[in-house]
Amino acid sequence: MALLRLGEIRSMKPDERSDKLKELRDELMRERGVAAMGGAPPSPGRIRSLRSNIARLATIMREEGEI
Repeated sequence: MALLRLGEIRSMKPDERSDKLKELRDELMRERGVAAMGGAPPSPGRIRSLRSNIARLATIMREEGEI
């Protein structure tokens, strides 16, 4: 998964941003579940990129006053 660019996030509508944030959090929970069960994640950097994307989204949503 590629990192979300700030321009992409800012161009989204508020409801699109909240949907994307929920989707990313669900995906992170699944990846952590796989790691906790001892399975080898298909992409080792995936958890880190998911966390970065969630942080970017949350920061911009906070700036816009959505959170």
